[in-house]
Amino acid sequence: MWKQLPFVNREKELAFLGNTFDSDRAEFIVIYGRRRIGKTELIKESIKGRKAVYFFVEQALEEENLNAFKRIIAKTVDNPLIAKGDLTWEEVFEQITNEDKLIIVLDEFPNLILENRALLSKFQKIWDELLKNTTVKLVLCGSSISMMENYLLDIKSPLYGRRTGQIFLEPLKASHILKFGTLSFEEAVRVYGITDGIPEYIKEVSYRLEHGEDLEEVFQQNKTLFNEVEILIKSELRDPTRYFKILKAIAFGSTKFGEIVNFTDFSAPTVSKYLSNLVNLHVVEELYPVLSDKERKRNRKYALSDNYFKFYFRFIYPNKSELISTGKIADFDTGYNRYLGKIFEDVSSEFLEDRIKDLPFEFTKIGCWWYKDKEIDLVALNDGSKEIMFIECKWKTLSLNDCRRILGKLNEKSTFVQWNTGIRKEYFGLVAKKIEGKGRLRDEGFVVYDLDDF
Repeated sequence: MWKQLPFVNREKELAFLGNTFDSDRAEFIVIYGRRRIGKTELIKESIKGRKAVYFFVEQALEEENLNAFKRIIAKTVDNPLIAKGDLTWEEVFEQITNEDKLIIVLDEFPNLILENRALLSKFQKIWDELLKNTTVKLVLCGSSISMMENYLLDIKSPLYGRRTGQIFLEPLKASHILKFGTLSFEEAVRVYGITDGIPEYIKEVSYRLEHGEDLEEVFQQNKTLFNEVEILIKSELRDPTRYFKILKAIAFGSTKFGEIVNFTDFSAPTVSKYLSNLVNLHVVEELYPVLSDKERKRNRKYALSDNYFKFYFRFIYPNKSELISTGKIADFDTGYNRYLGKIFEDVSSEFLEDRIKDLPFEFTKIGCWWYKDKEIDLVALNDGSKEIMFIECKWKTLSLNDCRRILGKLNEKSTFVQWNTGIRKEYFGLVAKKIEGKGRLRDEGFVVYDLDDF
């Protein structure tokens, strides 16, 4: 049965907020993260049973938001004069300085400063002169990552240095999708390839699959996921057209800087500027081989930061006309299965991290490795013990002969990895959808897992 579990794996954040709200000092907490990731649900869960003011900032005139805020404050502290008075922001907060451990949450705070940037200085004054020496807890939350980082966390912000804590809410893990009601880990991987670990997307896709829809129906024109990327990008960037072309380039495998320049036909300075902006927005991430010195830029690759962006620019964006006219994408299942090969590498890395106690050694680093035309899906290592493990990930069923062939090639590629050569202890392994002869390979010393182990 499909379940609503927005707090899967949010225990750490809930514990942090609980301790913060129980403290005997003033607290200034910043919570941010992309849309649909569960910030509001986290906040509402954390303030249950506590004296709290939750206020969602509308995209409206400052005066309208202030009046609405006054009404909620007045009701919470049982002081109707606050709602009736012609009070400023500072004067409203002045009325609640004696409230013990009162929590005040301003959700989507960027909507407020879009209307009036000067409010940042007003909130600096509110904190410094009114709240700092109380036990009031001020929580500012937002989905615009650029605005939250630039206007609240940046050194140039009037509020810089005031916060006592912050949460950048991360996506859930692939394994947590099982707790939303999907039927098997294979299906969870298929859902993860579209939704990443975004709770609202997971619930949407899981619900539709469990009510008889095919995966391909989930992103048709009238469904939420059809244009969510455009909403996300346009909320952060004024002119998204060139950004879209760069994102499409990366989604289709142009992951090195020169390849992106060639794909887009933009100048190198333009691509550099746009990539920098996308990295700052956490839409794109820079990748380096697990053993690489990050200063060696020639080894750098770019990847889309979450699977929904990867899926959108690989399947929806280039096929919009087809989806609108027919509701389907030609040969989608084949293309999506191929696409999941790369997604499965991330899932496998997550799995190995969770099962680290069962492995031959406890690694301190794990990631992809590449050099020229050689690439290994996962390399895990421990600098202290000089142990290293080479892993190939295959989103398919492998026979025993397939496994031996893959492991043989993996052994050959490992000789190109320059790390403690001659003194290291090596292990080799496979992670796949299904592995025949798994027991024999394990008896021979290989690290082998398939979905049955997940």
